[in-house]
Amino acid sequence: MSKFVWKKGLSLTLAAVLMVGGLAACGKKEEDTKNAASPSASSSVKPSTSTAPSASPSTSPSKAPEVTGKVTASGSTALQPLVQKAAGDFMAKNPKADIQVTGGGSGKGVTDVATGASDIGNSDVEADAQYKSQLVDHIVVLAPFALIVNKGVGVDNLTKQQAADIFMGKITNWKDVGGKDAKITVVHRPESSGSRKLVKQIVLSNQEFTKDGVQQDTSKAVAEAVGSTDNSIGYVDVPYIKQYADKIKALKLDGTEYSSENIKSGKYLLFGQEHMYTKGEATGATKAFLDYIMSAEFLNKPEVVDLGFLPADLLKK
Repeated sequence: MSKFVWKKGLSLTLAAVLMVGGLAACGKKEEDTKNAASPSASSSVKPSTSTAPSASPSTSPSKAPEVTGKVTASGSTALQPLVQKAAGDFMAKNPKADIQVTGGGSGKGVTDVATGASDIGNSDVEADAQYKSQLVDHIVVLAPFALIVNKGVGVDNLTKQQAADIFMGKITNWKDVGGKDAKITVVHRPESSGSRKLVKQIVLSNQEFTKDGVQQDTSKAVAEAVGSTDNSIGYVDVPYIKQYADKIKALKLDGTEYSSENIKSGKYLLFGQEHMYTKGEATGATKAFLDYIMSAEFLNKPEVVDLGFLPADLLKK
């Protein structure tokens, strides 16, 4: 009896073991089937060869190299307000740069850069032929010029011929051009001045100025002299007209006032291209400064626009 019971118990035990093993095998098979259909995140997968951007954080753009060194610029006093403004802004951005700006007239600017006395020569007119082969011309802006008179002068407009006759000494009294009976005082610049050359070319048709009158070394001095001298006439570029608007006024020329629209349309002819010359290609701090003064970042600043200079490519638009 006991032997039978032992055999029966052994049979039941073996049956239980086989049943458990079968269930385990079925479970494993079902799990493998699921894994084949949907691999788990821990599965070993080869890296993708896609060109899609990586999920890693992008690196920030490298900072522009710091500008260091000294740059000297001399010449045109007409262009000087713009160059001085650019120098101040540039040095604020680049504390280790030193930009020194002086005047002296366009002729001095060209001579200085040609002889190495300055890194940049500023000029209202093109350099003379003797210097052109060694200089690189950077045309920065257009500068409108105007004939200016003392506020007490009762004249608002001159024809080109009337203006030429005044500056050549053929007309010496304001009554001859519709003004009061008063002697005209001419205020002008020295021979080296680009402003003088510009007026000589455009208004006087390259005829000679009168030797009478008062001569001033800078555009600023011309504006001040006209503002403080009764019955006087002179010529400056626009920034100085705005600066001394309480003492001087700009004349219309052939009935047309200076403006970007009138220059673009060809109605107003008294303007010049402003040049910044270098001896050979600019490098280092000089190149960085020239790039800045010709950049939209600088030229579009409201305080720069207010100076009255115009984009160098205005006539191409």
